[in-house]
Amino acid sequence: MAMHGFRRTARDRIVLRTDDVERTILTALVLQLAELVRPDADALDQDPLAAMVGIDPFAVTPDDPALHRLFPDAYADDEDASAEFRRFTERSLRDAKLAHAGTVLASLERSGSKITLADGEAHAWLGTLNDLRLTLASRLDLQADNHESFYDLDQEDPRFPLFQIYDWFTFLQETLVHALTGLISEPPAPDAGS
Repeated sequence: MAMHGFRRTARDRIVLRTDDVERTILTALVLQLAELVRPDADALDQDPLAAMVGIDPFAVTPDDPALHRLFPDAYADDEDASAEFRRFTERSLRDAKLAHAGTVLASLERSGSKITLADGEAHAWLGTLNDLRLTLASRLDLQADNHESFYDLDQEDPRFPLFQIYDWFTFLQETLVHALTGLISEPPAPDAGS
């Protein structure tokens, strides 16, 4: 995998160059993320009014560490307040994460080796890259106090490929932030007359 990041071009477009392997990895993991965050269809059927206004009366603190990291408790010291907050917000958060993943998948599907993003798509990519990083970090049990040790993983360690992907997503997210804020850009094309 070559390490290409997002760039803002001289024509003010945000682009990412990818190869087949990178697009395959991105597509597969975004599809898995979409499945992970998708709201429970059975809960929607049980109370259509609650679904219409975005309330999830069945929302509970997730057992899955990745979901818990994506949908943390709002109040660390108050279970009741956290449960109430989750009931009113989790459905819309899941829907937003799912929509972002859908935008990323659509941009991957329509693109070849050069992915060009509109500003709205760039923000969806930011959200999805963050969600992917949080999910992978959870699966790796990656914490602030053990992060550096992952750089010394042996290539035979089963966590090695996941950490490489996590590191790549971190790089993509960072370059996308820079492209959005104008901190990194491609140099202007030289004049034909010079």
